[in-house]
Amino acid sequence: MNQPLTENQIHYVTSFRDLVSTPFTGVINAICWTRELMGNFSEIVEKVELDGNITVIGEEELRELRLSERGQAAREILLNDMEALKVYGASPVLNVISHYDRDEAYPFFPTDVYSFHVDRSPVPTDTFLCTYYGEPSEILPNSQGRKKVLIPEIRDELKKLYNGGEEGFESFLSEYFFDLHYQADPDAGIINLGVGHLWRLAVDHPESRVLPCLHRAPKEKAGEKRLLLIC
Repeated sequence: MNQPLTENQIHYVTSFRDLVSTPFTGVINAICWTRELMGNFSEIVEKVELDGNITVIGEEELRELRLSERGQAAREILLNDMEALKVYGASPVLNVISHYDRDEAYPFFPTDVYSFHVDRSPVPTDTFLCTYYGEPSEILPNSQGRKKVLIPEIRDELKKLYNGGEEGFESFLSEYFFDLHYQADPDAGIINLGVGHLWRLAVDHPESRVLPCLHRAPKEKAGEKRLLLIC
Protein backbone atom coordinates (compact mmCIF):
# COMPACT_ATOMS: atom_id res chain seq x y z
CA MET A 1 0.00 0.00 0.00
CA ASN A 2 3.03 2.28 -0.08
CA GLN A 3 3.11 2.45 -3.88
CA PRO A 4 1.60 5.46 -5.67
CA LEU A 5 -1.44 4.52 -7.72
CA THR A 6 -1.57 5.41 -11.37
CA GLU A 7 -5.34 5.59 -11.46
CA ASN A 8 -8.11 5.76 -8.91
CA GLN A 9 -9.30 2.16 -9.31
CA ILE A 10 -9.02 1.28 -5.60
CA HIS A 11 -11.42 2.33 -2.87
CA TYR A 12 -10.28 1.90 0.74
CA VAL A 13 -12.63 1.06 3.62
CA THR A 14 -12.25 0.42 7.34
CA SER A 15 -14.77 -2.36 8.02
CA PHE A 16 -16.02 -5.65 6.61
CA ARG A 17 -19.50 -4.19 6.24
CA ASP A 18 -18.19 -1.42 4.00
CA LEU A 19 -16.05 -3.91 2.09
CA VAL A 20 -19.05 -5.96 0.99
CA SER A 21 -21.61 -3.14 0.66
CA THR A 22 -19.64 -0.52 -1.29
CA PRO A 23 -20.54 -0.81 -4.99
CA PHE A 24 -18.01 -0.89 -7.80
CA THR A 25 -18.53 2.25 -9.89
CA GLY A 26 -16.71 4.08 -12.66
CA VAL A 27 -13.07 2.94 -12.70
CA ILE A 28 -13.25 1.45 -9.20
CA ASN A 29 -12.92 -2.32 -9.49
CA ALA A 30 -10.97 -3.11 -6.30
CA ILE A 31 -12.02 -2.42 -2.72
CA CYS A 32 -9.63 -2.87 0.19
CA TRP A 33 -10.32 -3.22 3.90
CA THR A 34 -7.01 -1.94 5.25
CA ARG A 35 -5.85 -3.63 8.44
CA GLU A 36 -2.82 -4.04 10.68
CA LEU A 37 -3.21 -7.57 12.00
CA MET A 38 -1.74 -8.76 15.29
CA GLY A 39 -0.68 -12.37 15.66
CA ASN A 40 1.87 -14.88 14.46
CA PHE A 41 0.61 -16.22 11.15
CA SER A 42 3.94 -17.83 10.30
CA GLU A 43 3.44 -20.17 13.27
CA ILE A 44 0.28 -21.49 11.66
CA VAL A 45 2.14 -22.08 8.39
CA GLU A 46 4.84 -23.99 10.30
CA LYS A 47 2.38 -26.13 12.29
CA VAL A 48 0.16 -27.24 9.39
CA GLU A 49 0.91 -30.65 7.92
CA LEU A 50 1.59 -29.92 4.27
CA ASP A 51 0.10 -31.95 1.44
CA GLY A 52 1.76 -31.06 -1.85
CA ASN A 53 2.45 -27.58 -3.14
CA ILE A 54 -0.99 -26.29 -2.03
CA THR A 55 -2.50 -27.37 1.29
CA VAL A 56 -6.07 -26.49 2.21
CA ILE A 57 -6.56 -25.83 5.93
CA GLY A 58 -10.01 -26.81 7.20
CA GLU A 59 -11.56 -25.03 10.17
CA GLU A 60 -11.38 -28.11 12.37
CA GLU A 61 -7.71 -28.61 11.60
CA LEU A 62 -7.09 -24.93 12.31
CA ARG A 63 -8.85 -25.15 15.68
CA GLU A 64 -6.85 -28.24 16.68
CA LEU A 65 -3.42 -26.66 16.17
CA ARG A 66 -1.44 -26.18 19.39
CA LEU A 67 -0.32 -22.57 19.22
CA SER A 68 1.35 -19.88 21.29
CA GLU A 69 -0.65 -16.87 22.44
CA ARG A 70 0.29 -14.94 19.31
CA GLY A 71 -0.49 -17.95 17.16
CA GLN A 72 -3.92 -18.18 18.79
CA ALA A 73 -4.52 -14.50 18.02
CA ALA A 74 -3.74 -15.17 14.37
CA ARG A 75 -6.04 -18.19 14.34
CA GLU A 76 -8.90 -16.12 15.76
CA ILE A 77 -8.50 -13.59 12.96
CA LEU A 78 -8.57 -16.34 10.34
CA LEU A 79 -11.68 -17.95 11.82
CA ASN A 80 -13.45 -14.59 12.09
CA ASP A 81 -12.65 -13.71 8.46
CA MET A 82 -13.87 -17.09 7.24
CA GLU A 83 -17.07 -16.84 9.26
CA ALA A 84 -17.81 -13.29 8.06
CA LEU A 85 -17.36 -14.34 4.43
CA LYS A 86 -19.54 -17.43 4.87
CA VAL A 87 -22.32 -15.36 6.46
CA TYR A 88 -22.04 -12.99 3.48
CA GLY A 89 -22.57 -15.99 1.18
CA ALA A 90 -19.04 -16.64 -0.04
CA SER A 91 -17.09 -19.90 0.21
CA PRO A 92 -13.66 -19.01 1.62
CA VAL A 93 -10.71 -21.39 1.26
CA LEU A 94 -7.57 -21.04 3.38
CA ASN A 95 -4.39 -22.28 1.69
CA VAL A 96 -0.73 -22.72 2.54
CA ILE A 97 1.06 -22.33 -0.80
CA SER A 98 4.65 -23.23 -1.60
CA HIS A 99 4.03 -22.65 -5.32
CA TYR A 100 1.37 -23.02 -8.01
CA ASP A 101 1.72 -25.37 -10.94
CA ARG A 102 3.17 -23.71 -14.00
CA ASP A 103 1.39 -23.94 -17.34
CA GLU A 104 3.94 -25.30 -19.82
CA ALA A 105 1.50 -26.52 -22.45
CA TYR A 106 1.87 -23.34 -24.52
CA PRO A 107 5.30 -21.74 -23.86
CA PHE A 108 4.37 -18.56 -25.74
CA PHE A 109 1.18 -18.14 -23.69
CA PRO A 110 1.12 -19.53 -20.11
CA THR A 111 -2.35 -19.45 -18.56
CA ASP A 112 -1.39 -20.09 -14.93
CA VAL A 113 -2.13 -17.69 -12.06
CA TYR A 114 1.30 -16.05 -12.30
CA SER A 115 -0.01 -14.32 -15.44
CA PHE A 116 -2.16 -11.21 -15.07
CA HIS A 117 -5.73 -12.37 -15.58
CA VAL A 118 -9.36 -11.67 -14.74
CA ASP A 119 -11.84 -14.00 -13.09
CA ARG A 120 -15.02 -14.83 -15.03
CA SER A 121 -18.38 -16.08 -13.78
CA PRO A 122 -21.75 -16.74 -15.42
CA VAL A 123 -23.47 -15.21 -12.36
CA PRO A 124 -22.83 -12.01 -10.35
CA THR A 125 -20.01 -12.55 -7.86
CA ASP A 126 -16.77 -11.02 -6.57
CA THR A 127 -13.33 -12.37 -5.73
CA PHE A 128 -12.14 -11.96 -2.14
CA LEU A 129 -8.56 -12.53 -1.09
CA CYS A 130 -6.15 -11.82 1.74
CA THR A 131 -2.48 -12.72 2.12
CA TYR A 132 -1.70 -13.21 5.82
CA TYR A 133 1.89 -14.35 5.39
CA GLY A 134 4.37 -14.44 2.51
CA GLU A 135 4.42 -12.58 -0.77
CA PRO A 136 1.16 -10.68 -1.51
CA SER A 137 -0.88 -10.84 -4.69
CA GLU A 138 -0.64 -8.04 -7.26
CA ILE A 139 -3.05 -6.09 -9.45
CA LEU A 140 -2.53 -4.16 -12.66
CA PRO A 141 -4.38 -0.97 -13.65
CA ASN A 142 -6.67 -1.82 -16.57
CA SER A 143 -5.27 1.05 -18.62
CA GLN A 144 -1.78 -0.46 -18.32
CA GLY A 145 -2.56 -3.96 -19.55
CA ARG A 146 -3.25 -5.32 -23.05
CA LYS A 147 -5.44 -8.33 -23.66
CA LYS A 148 -2.95 -10.89 -24.93
CA VAL A 149 -5.28 -12.34 -27.58
CA LEU A 150 -5.36 -8.90 -29.25
CA ILE A 151 -1.57 -8.60 -29.56
CA PRO A 152 -0.92 -9.44 -33.25
CA GLU A 153 2.08 -11.75 -32.84
CA ILE A 154 0.39 -13.69 -30.03
CA ARG A 155 -2.88 -13.87 -31.96
CA ASP A 156 -1.03 -15.30 -34.96
CA GLU A 157 0.49 -18.04 -32.80
CA LEU A 158 -2.93 -18.85 -31.34
CA LYS A 159 -4.40 -19.15 -34.82
CA LYS A 160 -1.68 -21.67 -35.71
CA LEU A 161 -2.53 -23.59 -32.55
CA TYR A 162 -6.26 -23.49 -33.35
CA ASN A 163 -5.87 -24.55 -36.97
CA GLY A 164 -9.57 -24.19 -37.68
CA GLY A 165 -12.13 -21.90 -39.32
CA GLU A 166 -12.32 -18.20 -38.39
CA GLU A 167 -15.91 -18.59 -37.15
CA GLY A 168 -14.88 -20.78 -34.21
CA PHE A 169 -11.71 -18.95 -33.19
CA GLU A 170 -13.23 -16.70 -30.51
CA SER A 171 -14.95 -19.69 -28.91
CA PHE A 172 -11.60 -21.49 -28.88
CA LEU A 173 -9.97 -18.55 -27.06
CA SER A 174 -12.71 -18.58 -24.45
CA GLU A 175 -12.81 -22.36 -24.02
CA TYR A 176 -9.10 -22.50 -23.18
CA PHE A 177 -9.17 -19.26 -21.11
CA PHE A 178 -6.72 -17.43 -23.38
CA ASP A 179 -9.03 -14.41 -23.45
CA LEU A 180 -8.72 -13.91 -19.68
CA HIS A 181 -5.02 -13.01 -19.73
CA TYR A 182 -3.27 -9.64 -20.05
CA GLN A 183 0.22 -8.36 -20.71
CA ALA A 184 1.50 -5.50 -18.57
CA ASP A 185 2.89 -2.42 -20.32
CA PRO A 186 6.70 -2.08 -19.94
CA ASP A 187 6.32 0.85 -17.50
CA ALA A 188 3.17 -0.40 -15.77
CA GLY A 189 2.58 0.58 -12.13
CA ILE A 190 1.99 -2.88 -10.67
CA ILE A 191 0.24 -2.64 -7.29
CA ASN A 192 1.28 -4.87 -4.41
CA LEU A 193 -1.79 -5.76 -2.31
CA GLY A 194 0.12 -5.96 0.95
CA VAL A 195 -0.17 -8.34 3.89
CA GLY A 196 -3.25 -8.52 6.11
CA HIS A 197 -5.59 -6.45 3.98
CA LEU A 198 -8.83 -8.08 2.80
CA TRP A 199 -9.60 -7.31 -0.84
CA ARG A 200 -12.70 -7.53 -3.01
CA LEU A 201 -12.03 -7.59 -6.74
CA ALA A 202 -14.47 -7.14 -9.61
CA VAL A 203 -15.17 -10.22 -11.74
CA ASP A 204 -16.15 -10.47 -15.39
CA HIS A 205 -19.85 -11.45 -15.26
CA PRO A 206 -22.93 -10.52 -17.34
CA GLU A 207 -24.26 -7.89 -14.90
CA SER A 208 -20.97 -6.16 -14.05
CA ARG A 209 -20.93 -2.40 -14.57
CA VAL A 210 -17.14 -2.08 -14.25
CA LEU A 211 -14.09 -3.63 -15.85
CA PRO A 212 -12.87 -6.81 -14.14
CA CYS A 213 -9.77 -6.41 -11.97
CA LEU A 214 -6.48 -7.65 -13.46
CA HIS A 215 -4.54 -9.61 -10.86
CA ARG A 216 -1.91 -12.32 -10.45
CA ALA A 217 -0.16 -14.49 -7.90
CA PRO A 218 3.34 -13.29 -6.97
CA LYS A 219 6.56 -15.18 -7.44
CA GLU A 220 7.22 -16.77 -4.06
CA LYS A 221 10.45 -16.14 -2.20
CA ALA A 222 12.68 -19.20 -2.06
CA GLY A 223 11.77 -21.33 0.94
CA GLU A 224 8.92 -19.06 2.03
CA LYS A 225 5.32 -20.21 1.88
CA ARG A 226 2.20 -18.08 1.60
CA LEU A 227 -0.91 -18.14 3.76
CA LEU A 228 -3.78 -17.06 1.54
CA LEU A 229 -7.55 -16.81 1.98
CA ILE A 230 -9.47 -16.73 -1.29
CA CYS A 231 -13.01 -17.13 -2.54
